[in-house]
Amino acid sequence: MRTDLSTASISDALDSLGIPGQLHGIGALGRGQRAVGPVFTVTYEPVGETGGTVGDFLDDVPAGMVMLIDNAGRTDCTVWGGIMSETAHARGIAGTVINGTCRDVAVATAVGYPIWSASRFMRTGKDRVRVSAVQAPVTIGRAVIDPGDVLVADDDGAVVVPAARWDEVVDIAQHVDRTEQAIVEAVRGGATLAEARAAHGYHSLQSQKERS
Repeated sequence: MRTDLSTASISDALDSLGIPGQLHGIGALGRGQRAVGPVFTVTYEPVGETGGTVGDFLDDVPAGMVMLIDNAGRTDCTVWGGIMSETAHARGIAGTVINGTCRDVAVATAVGYPIWSASRFMRTGKDRVRVSAVQAPVTIGRAVIDPGDVLVADDDGAVVVPAARWDEVVDIAQHVDRTEQAIVEAVRGGATLAEARAAHGYHSLQSQKERS
């Protein structure tokens, strides 16, 4: 599995295929973070009269997977903290992406565990939210994510690629990278930006195309 492609290039590839995989509003907790791997999904919901638990699902996550936690974008209570960062790091989980908020940032930073979230906030999710589903499809914005889809996250945010389309997306993302590098080299060689972009088809690079 290619692990060096940027979310920007993958996003352009997704756009050209008409696949919504960009996770809007979710950003890196710290600079220089990167995670690539198959998705392990967890969904939260507000507690009801019977209460509920934040869940011990980390015991079931294989090494190398990326956690994707959907708390419906809530930022008033956390669904990820220091114990979970320490545990995930020790077990070789590739990273955590949260449609919601996290806390204990210093702990995650100290152990070097990568997190992407909508925000950070210290109030616990205990007695406020509970796990409603594990390894079930998740929808964030227009992106529909199935367990096992490929998640890529870096300084620019996070994108998810359907597992069955991964190779196709990688091919297009590589073409995007080559084209943009050719434009840079042309400008360094004396061309204007407009000339370089026109020569290499930049303005239609991300346009959605009909594919057989």
